Amino acid sequence: MVAALRGRIDGEVDASPRRRAEYSTDASNYRVPPTAVVFPRSDSDVAATLGFAREHGLPVTARGAGTSVAGNAIGPGLVLEFSRHMNRIVRIDPDGRTAKVQPGVVLSVLQSAARPHGLRLGPDPSTQNRCTLGGMIGNNACGPRAVAWGRTSDTVRELRILDGTGTERVLGNDPAAVPGLAEFTRSALAVLRTELGRFDRQASGYGLEHLLPERGSALAKSFVGSEGTCGLLLDAEVELVELPRATVLTVLGYPDIATAADDVAAVMACAPIAVEGIDARLVDVVRVHRGAVPELPRGGGWLFVETTGVSAAEALATAERLCRTTHALDTRIVTDAAAAAALWRIRADGAGLAGRTADGRPAWPGWEDSAVPPEHLGAYLRDFAELTAQHRVDGLLYGHLGDGCIHVRLDLPITEAPQRFRAFLFDAAELVVRYGGSLSGEHGDGRARSELLSVMYSPDVLTAFAGYKALFDPDAVLNPGVLVDPRPVDTDLRVAGLASVPSTGGFAFPHDDGDIGAAVHRCVGVGKCRADSSAAGEFMCPSYLATADEKDSTRGRARVLQEVVRGALPWSAPAVAESLDLCLSCKACRSDCPAGVDMATYKAEAMYRRYRGRPRPLDHYALGWLPRWLGPASRIPRTANAIAGIGWLRRIGLRAAGIDPRREIPPLADRPFRRTERARALLSAEPPADVLLWIDTFTDAFDPEIAQAAVTLIESLGHRVRIPRRRLCCGLTWISTGQLDGARAKLRATLAELDEHVRGGGIVVGLEPSCTAVLRADLPELLADDPRAAPAAAAVRTLAEFLVEHPDWRPPHRADAVVVQPHCHQHAVFGFEADRRILSGTGAKVTEIAGCCGLAGNFGMQKGHYDISVAVAGNGLLPALRDAAEDAAFVADGFSCRTQSAQLTGRRGRHLVQFLLGE
Repeated sequence: MVAALRGRIDGEVDASPRRRAEYSTDASNYRVPPTAVVFPRSDSDVAATLGFAREHGLPVTARGAGTSVAGNAIGPGLVLEFSRHMNRIVRIDPDGRTAKVQPGVVLSVLQSAARPHGLRLGPDPSTQNRCTLGGMIGNNACGPRAVAWGRTSDTVRELRILDGTGTERVLGNDPAAVPGLAEFTRSALAVLRTELGRFDRQASGYGLEHLLPERGSALAKSFVGSEGTCGLLLDAEVELVELPRATVLTVLGYPDIATAADDVAAVMACAPIAVEGIDARLVDVVRVHRGAVPELPRGGGWLFVETTGVSAAEALATAERLCRTTHALDTRIVTDAAAAAALWRIRADGAGLAGRTADGRPAWPGWEDSAVPPEHLGAYLRDFAELTAQHRVDGLLYGHLGDGCIHVRLDLPITEAPQRFRAFLFDAAELVVRYGGSLSGEHGDGRARSELLSVMYSPDVLTAFAGYKALFDPDAVLNPGVLVDPRPVDTDLRVAGLASVPSTGGFAFPHDDGDIGAAVHRCVGVGKCRADSSAAGEFMCPSYLATADEKDSTRGRARVLQEVVRGALPWSAPAVAESLDLCLSCKACRSDCPAGVDMATYKAEAMYRRYRGRPRPLDHYALGWLPRWLGPASRIPRTANAIAGIGWLRRIGLRAAGIDPRREIPPLADRPFRRTERARALLSAEPPADVLLWIDTFTDAFDPEIAQAAVTLIESLGHRVRIPRRRLCCGLTWISTGQLDGARAKLRATLAELDEHVRGGGIVVGLEPSCTAVLRADLPELLADDPRAAPAAAAVRTLAEFLVEHPDWRPPHRADAVVVQPHCHQHAVFGFEADRRILSGTGAKVTEIAGCCGLAGNFGMQKGHYDISVAVAGNGLLPALRDAAEDAAFVADGFSCRTQSAQLTGRRGRHLVQFLLGE
């Protein structure tokens, strides 16, 4: 059947176990594996797929970025994925202030294209850097600025669709475009006028109020929010709004978030374009996970209010009036753009971190975005707090308080007690209905709330919904089980009844109760790994940015591993190997993923479980045991380098070892650091040293001058330095190839060396970021039962951390232009703030690269990875070096980063310590 469909379309059709796993869920609680995933390239592909589905009795579900939290982007038949190919901006009309787009266009791409014309699309959901216009139209997306610029339905002018019969229709303001619609509207006028469109955020069900003649018989607007149940979008014409000329952020502090909600009417009287509320508990979680947050006014709940004006003075005057006329305990007006961005970051980070409760338990969507008329919001929040207490569930609150929409994820007992989950949802539905509210304020109903529509609406409204769908999709081909004839809310739950996965001696997963099953289910599908976040200084997910294939996203890999831990796939399945193959183990998801997914760790664990006690690929021995081979090679460096320089011999050797023959072998130093006079002096130094300089394999064998420079700098600050008494290894290469037993052996030897020094109050300074990150992060997770592990990890510093902690040290002045490549593991485990402060303090003009260099240790050396390694470098490293002045310094602490630069550009990098010493 799949082969037959492939013969009809130009796009791809994939029914592999891996692909079905990747698309089995979205950002919701639900799991429904499709029969196949289709990636259409054109309108004709969409039509052919729909026709094929009708012939074979298969349902069809449209999907964009898959960020739906309600389960409205998954289905059992064919999933049509529009984001990969049908993602073109057809045109932007600056004079008419409109844009025409295909359904797979990402919102931020449209915003970037419209910005030079002084325009933007009004709605701006938090997922705007990966959500698609098709998905926004499907869910009637909103965002913080809907109070001023409306929902997606307010922007839509014309839609071109295929209905469920395969008929192309153009939807505008003419009901005649759909036969029978005019008669349907006349017959349902009473319920449309009395039960629908009562307030702006009444998003549940179909938006049939737009069909009313007094609302312009706006057929296209009524289609918005139909969640793919009535048609497949081919393209859309949307209205744009002018960018504000000046904005000011005002933060208002209140005793709690409910009291803040009580003051919304006074806030709205000042005509803001955004009114966002956050609770103190959410701020506390942000502070724990992200460090210090910008100063907030006094209070336990805050409103972030954005006002505009034709000038900065006018925007400021409105903000001052806001402070005078509202009833806040305390206020702060922010006119500086950078300071405002830092405050908004609290809201953005909080939205991601709300996926865990304040005490770290998983929190789930399901009651994600209820809304009530704003005048009832404070009372609703107080009753909602009582309801959650009664049901023994908890979560972190934030939301669009200006129009009555509240976001919360709760630690619903889905895993062990789905019946309690169901009972809570029905009680929550009854509460919101008592306040005249809506089950959903912007995310749609999907599988999460469609069954609850019977609590919110009368039988007459439900009959009208069914009649509307039947006009478009009489055979119920499109997204069945959603909105009309709904599936029960407790059916197809992704984590319900899952057993824990017993340890086999790999990682301890201390933050997930020792269970890799709980760890991989941290991924709830928000899809941040599909976004290019380099502008924000983030690194996730380099392989997806290079391929634009869900397979290569952190989320796609997590979905496959979720199938493994539920028993649907074995660890040895080809689907698992395919999914993990292009993971660079960069660890960026550890810090950049809102849910704290650590795919590098999961990949190592997966390889450990697959190969334990079995033969491994050759590169696991060649690269995984690299420190073992470098020992003897470093004793004869000139001979080893000469052999590596013989091209044909090198290529044969690399192929035999599973390494891409296009790679060069980095030259060994003439003398490893540990064999230098300086090193021997450090080993015999008296009195005992307070700084242990960790001499990693790469620094020792390839770049001993870095260690020499580090000793010089540290000793210049009055410290006594020593190095490990014998040649040790942190086990990094064993970890990255899943050889965790070997890694533990290396780390036990490391602990034996560090223990006395650490117990004496000494610190450990690392030079190679990846090795230093192993000591800080992997050490306590691989040796969780060793009481020496946690103190040793806590004693570890990067060189930059050590320097900024030193009270008397100031960076030397450097007038250079500097291009700096932060190492991925440093970004993920330590952060780059210490290095950033030092480089800024030198006075140098710094260009900071965001994104992985692409070599990533063994990844870029392995056979089959060279092209993707270069493509990843092309997203950050290569253009940054290409655009830099010839005399600009290139600073990169990572051996991989320096190697990639040298091999692809001929430009050699320097370690931070070499730059500081002018070497």
